[in-house]
Amino acid sequence: MNATDWLARSVALLRPTLETTAAAASPAAGDSGPPRQRTTRERLQATLRRRQEALSPRVLRRTLTELQAIVDPQVSEVEAGRLARAFAEWYAQATPEERRDGWLLMSEQFAPDARKLKAVREQYEAAQGTPEEGQAEIRLRKALVSPRTRLLQRFAVFPEGMRFLVDLRAELLPHLKADKRLLPLDAELENLFSTWFDVAFLELRRISWDSPASLIEKLIRYEAVHDVRGWADMKNRLDSDRRCYGFFHPRLAGEPLIFVEVALADALAGCITPLLDESAAPSDLGKATTAIFYSISSTQPGLRGVSFGDSLIKRVVETLKEEFPRLKTFATLSPIPGLRAWLSRNIGTLLERLEPRPRAELAKALGGELTAQRLLAAWEQPLVLDAKSPVRAMLMRGAAEYLGHQLHDGRPVDPVARFHLGNGARIERLNWGGDPSPKGLKQSYGLMVNYLYDLKRLDKHRALLAGGRVPASGAIEDLYL
Repeated sequence: MNATDWLARSVALLRPTLETTAAAASPAAGDSGPPRQRTTRERLQATLRRRQEALSPRVLRRTLTELQAIVDPQVSEVEAGRLARAFAEWYAQATPEERRDGWLLMSEQFAPDARKLKAVREQYEAAQGTPEEGQAEIRLRKALVSPRTRLLQRFAVFPEGMRFLVDLRAELLPHLKADKRLLPLDAELENLFSTWFDVAFLELRRISWDSPASLIEKLIRYEAVHDVRGWADMKNRLDSDRRCYGFFHPRLAGEPLIFVEVALADALAGCITPLLDESAAPSDLGKATTAIFYSISSTQPGLRGVSFGDSLIKRVVETLKEEFPRLKTFATLSPIPGLRAWLSRNIGTLLERLEPRPRAELAKALGGELTAQRLLAAWEQPLVLDAKSPVRAMLMRGAAEYLGHQLHDGRPVDPVARFHLGNGARIERLNWGGDPSPKGLKQSYGLMVNYLYDLKRLDKHRALLAGGRVPASGAIEDLYL
């Protein structure tokens, strides 16, 4: 990253601080909404608290003093870690409202010095192309390290500090929409986590039935795609023809950050039921040519925005190829979680785009009258539809349109598609009845999709997506309206 790109990124990180500070200082004239909440700066100068404020001004001042002591440059790292642990112990016993006051103090009282930052930035810009440019950049870098950054870094000193910060952000995230004053704290945490949880510091481990029971229990609890029905189900997912891998961080011992479940088979899987069948015999590993990634689960809500799923898949592919040289195909069997909701909103538009002949065939299959409501009703029992049914064909075409053409800001609207296509996969195949469970029927009328990871074309597929075109197989393109 060159100096200009770094400066732009750093300014973007600080923008929430500057915007929320300006908003707090300049309330809109004539605002008839609820009473404006006082900033911590105003509360620290007050004598009495307002009804909705958790900490009194006196306790708020004392809490700020404790936080300032943590970041005091005269305090050693060891002592700062001890002070940070003491604050974390108070936080653990605090009410949600008191914790929120703690967030506000961190967000509002440890911002960078705006005047100093402006002066140093002007010096940096004036020094461009001169022998002083390097020194000016160093001064700017130092000015961009806010007291809030140093505060959070010192929380990471004591052994449980990383766990404390990850959990704090997980609790903070749901409040961001309602209280913009917390945005700087969130941005600072995400920025630090992006460094602390970089894949260079993560360890890929295989999780097997021989792993500690406490770790397997966490897999059961964190599984987000296909609920684990019990220990027998989990044992099946860790059988000889399966693999499960997770990324681990040394400061979160025994806690997978993300894990992937893989089935080894001799062909592309089109239905999740056989993969989850506890009574099914294991596949013959000597004949395995295909690795099916059928579940990927992130475990830490506090690490939202920190991306390591792409690296996880690549590392797992490399590991599997070393163990099983015969493997040639790496693909997913994935849900389509947003399909039903999207179709319910857009089915009318899709019907308008139908050519006369398929429109007439669909009307005939629906009893002579073609309406959005009748078609949606006919999809409510998708598993009974015949393979040649126009109603079934229309659902497949709708799914292809959703996955292949629906983009927002250049990215697929479906979250699972966004993840895999962003990693360089392509849409390979739609599978009718791929997930006949109640959850699968509710999300996508039972449809599932295979995303293919062609290791030689990942960069090409990313480039296509960056240009606004979703990479897809010919079979998928044939379904487009």
